[in-house]
Formats: sequence, C-alpha cells, structure tokens
Amino acid sequence: MRNISMDALRTFLAVYDVGSVTLAADQIGRSQPATSLQIKRLEEILGCALFHRIKKRLTPSDDGIKLYAKARQIIKINDQILSDFQKPALHGSVCLGIPSEFAITLLPEILGRFSAAYPYVALDIVSDLSRNLLSAEQQRRYDLILSLHGRPSKKRKGVIKSDQLVWVGGSQHVTEQQATLPLVLAQEGCIYRQRAIQRLSKVKRPWRLVHTNPDLSGIQSAIDAGLGITVLARSTVPKSLKILDGNHGLPALGSIDICLVTRAGKPTEAANRLGDYIASSLT
Repeated sequence: MRNISMDALRTFLAVYDVGSVTLAADQIGRSQPATSLQIKRLEEILGCALFHRIKKRLTPSDDGIKLYAKARQIIKINDQILSDFQKPALHGSVCLGIPSEFAITLLPEILGRFSAAYPYVALDIVSDLSRNLLSAEQQRRYDLILSLHGRPSKKRKGVIKSDQLVWVGGSQHVTEQQATLPLVLAQEGCIYRQRAIQRLSKVKRPWRLVHTNPDLSGIQSAIDAGLGITVLARSTVPKSLKILDGNHGLPALGSIDICLVTRAGKPTEAANRLGDYIASSLT
C-alpha cells in the first residue's frame, strides 16, 4: 500500500496557499524543481491533477480543493502526536522583534509550529521597521531580531538568506501603467520605500506617494482598492496581490539580506532554539 509523506502534504499546502511553486519553494526552503517534483509525485500517487495553471498562477482543481482540508487535518494530527509524545523540557520566554510583513505572512505558521513543539516557552512578538528594532535603545529589549538589510554582504553576521525585492500590484488593477506611478509605501526609514524611490529616480520615472501605512495589512488593503503599487520581498507577497515582472516597464529592485540578530551577551537556551528554528524554516 502506498503512503503519502508529511513533507509532500506540507508542500501541497504551501503551493495551495500562495498559488505558485516558486513562492512555495521559498517559503518551505526547497528548490523550485524539488517542489514541482514533489507535487508531481503526489498527483501520481493520488491519480489526479491537483492544480491548473491559469494566467501564470496555479489554481487548485476540484480534487485539490477536496485534498486541502484533509491535508490540513492530517498535518495537525501528525504534529499533535509528536507534541504529545515528546517531553518538552525547554522553559522560558523569548522577546522577538520582526518586520510587519514577516509577522503577517511567513512567521505565523513557523511560530505556531515552534509553540506546539515547545509549549512552555512564552513568545513576546513585536513588529516594527528594522531601523527601529535595531536602534540602540530598542535593541536591548529583544532576545532576537529578524531584520532586513538593504546592502547584501557576505561578511555580515547572522545572514539567513537573501531575498529578491519585487514590485507588487493588485490582481484586479493596472495602476502600474499610469504615467505618474502611484506608490503605496511604509513610512520613512523603510528599506522597501528607500529602494523604490531610489530606483525610480535613477531611471527618471515619475511617481507620487498616494498612501502611507506602517503595516502590511494596511498596504495590502490600499493596493486591493486600486490606489497604487508597492515593493515587497518576494517571499512575503500576499496571495491576493500580483508580482509585476519585467514586462511592466519597472526598474529592477535588487535584493536584501534577511538577518537574525541575537541579544549581546549569552542568549538563553529558549532564544537559541527559536533562532535555530526560524533560520532552518526560512532557508
């Protein structure tokens, strides 16, 4: 009798949630070919197509929709069994600072799995701009900080991965075609904001700031409403938004470093364990 692996189901769920093999591969830390192959093998085992490709986006088939709820349930039971039979000896608390877009898109599932594995570790999570999190006054309050750096460097300590910056617009709007580009951005000090303005100015593309919001959910709502476009790290683009590729006449944005910074001195075992968990999940 053939069996379905937990990894295959987790990969299916990731592709289902983001509608893209490329984005799912970034999220689960696998290569795009390996992710595609895992979906193909799962389809072979089940004897059906789980997705259809519509306008460069993967849309679940009827069988894919049927599998989704069952896969979620199986993964939940699997994780609960492991949690029940493991003896979590780790105790303590960890204060984690993270950029808002990671707090909304990538980390909820990662931190949820960590909490299930280590239920006696209390997590205090604060989201803010990397600049603010890393300020001398603020940095002392955090055990760990997931931060963004605009100038990728192999010499920088704590780098987890590099991520490509992309232009992002609403799936139902074409605001990127306006002569004066309408921008929806975070406040001053945001790396994405700096990069967007810098690259547009370099190619002398007219732009105007139509909406400022410190939180990704507010930016997403403004873009969904057709106010303008924004810049995000590729791995954090919400499912409802679309990535604007090179065919839209927008300048390339380069990449950023995603880093994990630990508190000065000797970190606690709980902080070390969470740091390792985040790093392994994002790479």
